[in-house]
Amino acid sequence: MLISRFAKSLLVSAAFVIAAAGAHAEGIGASLLTQQHPFYNELAKAMTAEAKAKNVPLEISIANQDLNKQLADIEDFIVKGVDVIVMSPVDSKGALAAVMRAQAAGIKVITVDVPVEGAQVASYIGTDNYAGGVKAGELMAEQLGNKGNVAIIDYPLVQSVVNRVNGFKEAIAKHPDMKIVSIQTGITRAEALAVAQNMLQANPDINGIFGFGDDAALAAAVAVKSANLSGKVKVIGFDGMPEALGAVDKDPDMVGVIQQFPDQMGKLAVDTAIKVSAGETVPAEQPIVPGVYTKK
Repeated sequence: MLISRFAKSLLVSAAFVIAAAGAHAEGIGASLLTQQHPFYNELAKAMTAEAKAKNVPLEISIANQDLNKQLADIEDFIVKGVDVIVMSPVDSKGALAAVMRAQAAGIKVITVDVPVEGAQVASYIGTDNYAGGVKAGELMAEQLGNKGNVAIIDYPLVQSVVNRVNGFKEAIAKHPDMKIVSIQTGITRAEALAVAQNMLQANPDINGIFGFGDDAALAAAVAVKSANLSGKVKVIGFDGMPEALGAVDKDPDMVGVIQQFPDQMGKLAVDTAIKVSAGETVPAEQPIVPGVYTKK
């Protein structure tokens, strides 16, 4: 059973509980990837609000991009006997063991934003990342006049990012005068900044950079300016952070963002968990079509 208590603050607490009396006393356990990104804060807020509205206990633990912590949090949910586990995996492959462990204990698993590779879960809810990657590639081609050299800042441990990058590559491949000249991993904003600087130094003829997420894209825009290439390199992000949307409006180098909708994902995750707990059938995949945000 989950212990009822109310979170004092989402942003300062690594784990919090919202509990209320309801039909499903054991409730929902959620393990989210991080609390250091606005996307996941919005996701958590939406889950919290929907659980409260539906009178269902919800406990959220934050892995903060630490797979070992996520595995421990999932084990804790199993011991507590939650009805359903909702998770955004830190590592798409590394989280498989936790999913198998939960399922062996008779607990249904729903993945949100990031899928688990090799697992059959009750439902996957997330942006159609491949379609988003295609949209990013098409936008890049449009911005560059269908010709030029492009670089990608990647995060290959996460399957959703792999799908984004694959979609981007597919779109770029349709333009014979466009070439991807560099793909490097830059997970944090600091790492992405260093990667972008290195790519621009090694390939001074780069015309565009696709960041797997908004942090990577914002870092790339800084690198473009520090290399005195402002106005010469187009940067596209993926997520829809307020900071990134603001940069698209004001920064000449940030030309667009593929926009996700974490509020929709969070609400749908809780609603799906309630249905699964009640024994209802839910779709195996529930994709949410991303938007494209460009300069007004």
